[in-house]
Amino acid sequence: MWKDMEECQNKLSLIGTETLTDSNAQLSLLIMQVKCLTAELSQWQKKTPETIPLTEDVLITLGKEEFQKLRQDLEMVLSTKESKNEKLKEDLERIFNELKTKMLNIKEYKEKLLSTLGEFLEDHFPLPDRSVKKKKKNIQESSVNLITLHEMLEILINRLFDVPHDPYVKISDSFWPPYVELLLRNGIALRHPEDPTRIRLEAFHQ
Repeated sequence: MWKDMEECQNKLSLIGTETLTDSNAQLSLLIMQVKCLTAELSQWQKKTPETIPLTEDVLITLGKEEFQKLRQDLEMVLSTKESKNEKLKEDLERIFNELKTKMLNIKEYKEKLLSTLGEFLEDHFPLPDRSVKKKKKNIQESSVNLITLHEMLEILINRLFDVPHDPYVKISDSFWPPYVELLLRNGIALRHPEDPTRIRLEAFHQ
């Protein structure tokens, strides 16, 4: 510390010996302040600094104070982290509950929509009348049980949502060809670009 003070005094002395003009009043005032500080520094240099005996009690006291300060800092950091974690937990729970509610609403809406759609399709798109088919000579009776248009759409919808990366469904014998063509012609379903025996539902929700 004394070495630093001596270096400071030397720098101040060099500044004090610089030649100044009368027009530089501000710099003159600064030099006066520097000289005052130099005189005060000289007085401090004449004094012998008091030393604190580094006894065991002093070291223990200093150690306790540092430990206490460190403990307080750590407790403050811990309290801040716990507060942030608690807030984050509350935010995640709130978001989760909101998503859960939305999913339930979507599920209820989907079930209601499918129920309404099923009623409409059953009324307007029934299965072909087998008695009519028997009367037509050019139509051969099939032993395969045909599914309704409603069931076809449910298969396509479930495939679209369950396996979105591969939503195509193989056209089986239970799919009545006129209904397949109906879906394709109206843009409700699409054929696979490389396999015409597979179709998928148009992703209207995207």
